[in-house]
Amino acid sequence: MARVTFYTLGCKLNFAETGALQDAFAERGFAPVAFGEPADVTVVNTCTVTDEADRKCRQVIRRALRANPETFVIVTGCYAQLQPDTIAAIPGVDAVLGAGEKFRLFDVLSSFEKGETSQIHVSCIDDIEVFGPAYNAGERTRAFLKIQDGCDYACAFCTIPLARGRSRSQSIEATVEQAHAIAGRGFREIVLSGVNIGLFGADSGEDLLDLLRRLDAVDGIARYRISSIEPNLLTDAIIDFVAASRAFQPHFHLPLQSGDDEVLGRMRRRYRRSVYTERVERIKAAMPHAGIGADVIVGFPAETDAHFETTAQYLTDLPVSYLHVFTYSERPNTVAVDRLERIGETPVPVPTRTRRNRRLRLLSEKKRQAFYREHLGQRRPVLWEHARHGGLVHGFTDNYIRVEAPHTSGRDDRIEDVLLSAIGENGHVVAGDPAFISLL
Repeated sequence: MARVTFYTLGCKLNFAETGALQDAFAERGFAPVAFGEPADVTVVNTCTVTDEADRKCRQVIRRALRANPETFVIVTGCYAQLQPDTIAAIPGVDAVLGAGEKFRLFDVLSSFEKGETSQIHVSCIDDIEVFGPAYNAGERTRAFLKIQDGCDYACAFCTIPLARGRSRSQSIEATVEQAHAIAGRGFREIVLSGVNIGLFGADSGEDLLDLLRRLDAVDGIARYRISSIEPNLLTDAIIDFVAASRAFQPHFHLPLQSGDDEVLGRMRRRYRRSVYTERVERIKAAMPHAGIGADVIVGFPAETDAHFETTAQYLTDLPVSYLHVFTYSERPNTVAVDRLERIGETPVPVPTRTRRNRRLRLLSEKKRQAFYREHLGQRRPVLWEHARHGGLVHGFTDNYIRVEAPHTSGRDDRIEDVLLSAIGENGHVVAGDPAFISLL
């Protein structure tokens, strides 16, 4: 039996799409194996959000070939769409598939026999209008369900519209049908994934809130999370629905990118700080216990020390629970790079970007620990993961607090109401028996 292995880089949407590819190979008799084990075919699903993401992609390809010199290497995803020639030039890469070819892999490739040169199958992104349905069904406790793809925004730093095209959505009926299928596979939690989820239905006349209501009624799924939603697209109605719903968790992730209005304007973001503040306060008013994450970019061109200090102070005062911090990376064919080349806008020195990143990561950890401490002594539901680590099992509360406890029979993939007792040395919350805590 032929064997296939997968490696996914980047966002939850990529993991959902890798799941669809895994199912397609399984339907054709391929046996999945862990990455690094002998495999006839290797599929690498890539990200290109930063230079570091590009570097990791090239590194993964070379690792795959070192482990399996004769494996047929297929590279797809956002990096493949934007830089196919760069990837094809890596010795050992057999096929590069763009966004339009990803889900037609078996139509595009007639065989998986290694050749002298790499095949490139990448359509113009403007020609891609079809939505490729996808969800992952691997060994994870939660499934990532793709509900939307592409983006109609044009943020100055972002290449995603170039890599994925215009916003397009799956229908509500098809999404609900997939949720039933996911429930049938035993998953307890679904993370709704997309590039710009708040645009769901803008291309079809449907509505995100209607989708959330329909999903909330699906038997067998105990939890839903919205992976990320733009603050200007998060409505009061959605917040109120989540607060009262059966299964949607009190956890939001809102991209901020900068806490300085001048920088937000240069980034071409569609909101200013006052909107972001109001959305966070609105969530906390409806759900005081809610976990809220924020994306932040440091080192955007012309971000002065004063701009950065404004952002750092804003985030210090804001009741968010954690940060995802990204160092700005020049991406070809973006507005920001065009301004650098056309008008000589000042780039931030790389060492300065690194220092700013480090400082906000430290702030993120302080805010996470403060959020965890606020909830000590409470009982909250935890969905335990299947994986174990040194006799411990890990999971997340409804509001996204990472918890650990001794592994016991029957705990895997189960939702359990637990006492949040203390914070362990690793920064996770320890659940349950104080006698166990004393041994940590």
